Amino acid sequence: MSGRREKAKTQIIFGVVLLLVAGVAYWYNNRMSSVTNFTECAEAGNPIMESYPRQCKTQDGQMFKEDIGNELEKDDLVRVSEPRPNTTVTSPLTVKGMARGNWFFEATFPVVVVDWDEKIIGEGYATAEKDPATGGVNWMTTEFVPFTATVEFGTGRFQGNYSGRGVLILKKSNASGLPEHNDALEIPVRF
Repeated sequence: MSGRREKAKTQIIFGVVLLLVAGVAYWYNNRMSSVTNFTECAEAGNPIMESYPRQCKTQDGQMFKEDIGNELEKDDLVRVSEPRPNTTVTSPLTVKGMARGNWFFEATFPVVVVDWDEKIIGEGYATAEKDPATGGVNWMTTEFVPFTATVEFGTGRFQGNYSGRGVLILKKSNASGLPEHNDALEIPVRF
């Protein structure tokens, strides 16, 4: 009788272990198939390739590229050193970089922060920095000119509590108002 009991006990343990393995396999496959973007892929612990932009590869071979906005497309016009794409930012946000002189008008250009629904939550102006050699601001050039900007968001008329994702937009100054002269660099950020 004790042999039967041992055999039944072994079969029950085997059945429970088999169910656990099947459950883990089902959970793992569902977790892998629910990956739809770079962030989810990275958070799932998948390998990240150190390219620019970074890429993540799932176990089933899907590839996801990190969203860096249109930074590579605008690299010959405007470059931002701070903040970098997908950085978590707080208000006031300091923006630093350099832009071609024709990106400015009167040594400034507009800077806007929008939430993920494209609602403006902060705006300001980037200002060309003084040239250390001359002590003046030379934005009337086709060369790169350093700039800084400070943008407060979530305060004043843009009051609110913002969390999640948004976009930092650096707009080319367009004194003519003609749409064909509009241009912008868009950098995804986190709040």
